Amino acid sequence: MAEAPSANTTLRLAGKIAIVTGGASGIGEATAHVFANEGVRKVVIADIQDELGNQVAMSIGNERCAFIHCDVANEDEVQNLIQTTVNTYGQIQLHLHPNMAETPSTNTSLKLSGKIAIVTGGASGIGETTARVFANEGTHVVVIADIQDALGEQVAASIGDQRCIYVHCDVTDEDQVQSLIQSTVNTYGQIDIMFSNAGIINSTNQTLMELDMSKLDRLLAVNVRGMALCVKHAARAMVEQRVRGSIVCTGSTSGSHGGSRSTDYIMSKHAVLGLMRAASVQLATHGIRVNSVSPNGLATPMTCKLLKMSEENAQEVYKNVARLEGVLLTPKHVANAVLFLVSNEAEFITGLDLRVDGGLVYGK
Repeated sequence: MAEAPSANTTLRLAGKIAIVTGGASGIGEATAHVFANEGVRKVVIADIQDELGNQVAMSIGNERCAFIHCDVANEDEVQNLIQTTVNTYGQIQLHLHPNMAETPSTNTSLKLSGKIAIVTGGASGIGETTARVFANEGTHVVVIADIQDALGEQVAASIGDQRCIYVHCDVTDEDQVQSLIQSTVNTYGQIDIMFSNAGIINSTNQTLMELDMSKLDRLLAVNVRGMALCVKHAARAMVEQRVRGSIVCTGSTSGSHGGSRSTDYIMSKHAVLGLMRAASVQLATHGIRVNSVSPNGLATPMTCKLLKMSEENAQEVYKNVARLEGVLLTPKHVANAVLFLVSNEAEFITGLDLRVDGGLVYGK
């Protein structure tokens, strides 16, 4: 039977109404059980395997699961499935088609329990938020690496000295990156997670014909060389310790298209995706997963300073480059995407650029 949701666990789907087509067996059945364990008010299983479907619904429990016969090739039956669900439960908030990926079942509320994580660029913005998410998900320790010493120390202290430390590290300096990695291994025994997030953007337009090469060199040193150094040395430590770890790089939607300005930044984020893809192939034999997360434009201390705007005004600017209505992209959305990629829920995912873009409106 499906497990009763734990009262001490934050249930990610509490109160939701879900439909799972192809839910009588395989991925669909497993996902229906996961949905039930994560607090859905009702899971509606839709399938043509009536006997199996009814058995699954009974095993989950009639209070939390119902079976409806539905041939998805028949539009009338699909309409009836949807309308019946809406009439009975008021709405539909989740729909899983059998071609969607399975979510691994777990009874552990903390996704990163006991893990050792490094977050570069962790003193502010996406890095700070991700460090907090990691700590809240049970990491043994989060090592924040940055050059913003005062901010980094404040973040580490606010998370707690037992769960977070700050280390000064300029990611463009290979000696400092090596020291960061080695000191972490020496102190905690290994590295399980590297979130290579440190990056900058130039304040000038940096159009091609007005490209300031000294500014380009500095940006590439941080965004490309620094990224490569962190991936390189984290990977070496994982291989040496035989840790099947996870590395995530911060990319950008700018890494997938061109633009009318910020030529150097666009170049650098294309390079990040190339690094991630090459590393994912080369490290797969060691069981090390390498992915990237590419957010749309969002308000962070860095971008607000660039735009010379408040957080609220910056959000107004950035909401125009996303199609998705009713939600504004925040660092927490990106941090949650990173959490997914480094957790066991993504244990068979590598070489993926996970775009957190709300349906990018290209060209604006």
